[in-house]
Order: sequence, then structure tokens, then C-alpha cells
Amino acid sequence: MMGERLLILGTGAMACWFAARLAPHADIVMAGRWAAGLDALRGRGVVLEQNGSRVVHRVGVADYSDELPPFRSALVLVKAYQTDAAAQRLAAWLAPDGVAVTLQNGLGNLEILTDALGEERAALGITTAGATLVEPGIVRSGGDGPTRLARHVRTPAVVELMRTADLDADLSDDAVGLAWGKLVLSAAVNPITALLRIPNGDLLLPPARGAWEVAGEALDEGAAVARMAGIRLPFEDPRAELERVLERTADNRSSMLQDVERGRPTEVEAINGAVVRHAQVHAIQAPVNRLLLGLVRSLAAPAGRGEA
Repeated sequence: MMGERLLILGTGAMACWFAARLAPHADIVMAGRWAAGLDALRGRGVVLEQNGSRVVHRVGVADYSDELPPFRSALVLVKAYQTDAAAQRLAAWLAPDGVAVTLQNGLGNLEILTDALGEERAALGITTAGATLVEPGIVRSGGDGPTRLARHVRTPAVVELMRTADLDADLSDDAVGLAWGKLVLSAAVNPITALLRIPNGDLLLPPARGAWEVAGEALDEGAAVARMAGIRLPFEDPRAELERVLERTADNRSSMLQDVERGRPTEVEAINGAVVRHAQVHAIQAPVNRLLLGLVRSLAAPAGRGEA
């Protein structure tokens, strides 16, 4: 399948992870605005660190001022607060018969893409893979996880490309439910690991018993909001699913923790903020998510300092 062209919006951890995994099978162009990331990618390519070794992959690199030939497929992996700018640039870069798939955290990204691109050129995706940005252009794998794209006339080709790279990828008839499932789990894990500066798996250790209980309460609130919104979550027992996710990603440092450690804005507004906003719509309370939202806001760098 080499020769297919794929645009990846973003230069952070997940953008680099997908670029490194897909680069042997497609012509990848990574686009963003973070100067250090773009310079590193131009200078040495994207570097995947896994099982104690590093593999370098050459990729095309563009910033938002560049003119590019139209792409039929794009993955959107910028931070949630950067989606507006990415969507406006994609409007020019994406072919009329193309599709941009958001694999971002939180809620609201698809709506922004749809407003800029139209429904026929925007699709929802969810990934549970994990990655840590070691330094600009160098990403450490935090564990493979399934990637699911909404069933859409233009998404099968993207799924096929991912499968060619041995990724666990498939189409879903309920991508919204999957997105909510990821949201409520992220709302439980990300802010607490960011506040305590711990990897995911530490929430399962005895010293973190109190934090585990808080995570469970945040999760229960999110699940209650989803039920009120008529969303069917992709698991029957949210707390059992939370434990499974923490075990599978034990060594991974959540994206919110990485943002805090690097002095970047976080995606707390699109994660815990989304739970709180939807709770308000349905006239129910989400006090733990509201508290976590306020605490992480106090840690976050001003919007605009993050990379894309």
C-alpha cells in the first residue's frame, strides 16, 4: 500500500506514534505549528522507541503556512484546544472527496471539523493506544490499543492502511458510544495522574487507595451523565473497565500528565469540562469532575503555549 498519502495534523506524542507506525506503509506528511517539533522531524524524521530500541522513519513535514497538494485522508491528532486552527487549515488541504478523522481526546472535536469541512469530510475515531513524547520527534510506545473509526463511506481505506501496519483497527457502528466510553475513563484517570504526577498503574497501588476512590467517583459521574444523554457505553461495569485499562497501560503517563510536566495547556476542558457541561444540560450534579476541572485549571499553562 506504499504510495498512499496520509496527512497527520499534530506533532505530539500520538501524532508521532501513528506517523511512525504508518510510515513504512504510506507517504506520511506531518503538519503543525510547534517549531521545535517541526525542526526535529525535518532533521531526523520521527523516532519510535519501543522494547529498548529506536527506529527512525522519514516523513514529510509542513507548517500551517505551506501549500500542499490535496489529501484524501487525514488524521487529526492536535490538542483539543487547537482543533479550530487545524480545521481551518484542513479546509484547504483536504480533497473534496477526502476525509479527516479525529482521534483526539474529549468531546467537541468532530463538531468543529464538521463545521469547517462538512459532514461528508469529517469522521469520528477513537484510539486507546498510549505514547509518551520523550523529546521533540521522539516517541515512546505506551502500549497498543484498539482504534475504531465511525462507519463512513470514506473511512474503510484508513482502516485498511492501519491494518496493513498491524494496528488493531476496525469500523464501528457506535463510535459515539466508544467516544463517551473513552471520555469517562479519561475523566477518571487523566486529571488525577496529572495532579499526583504518577503513571496510570500507580492508581492501583495501596498508597493510592484514596486517589482510586476519587477516580471511581469521577467515573460514576461520567457514566451517569452518559446514561442521561442516552449514550450506551461500550462496557457494562465501568469500574472493572477502569481497572483493566490501568493494568494494560500501567507504565503509561497520561496525556494530561505529560502536558503538565512540559508546561503546556491541558485538555481538561474537553474531558472533565465536557462531563460537567453535559451534566448541566441534564440538570444533574458532577461535583468530583467539577473539582478536578478546577484543580487542573490551576496547573495548566495559558492556552496557546501548547504544541501542535
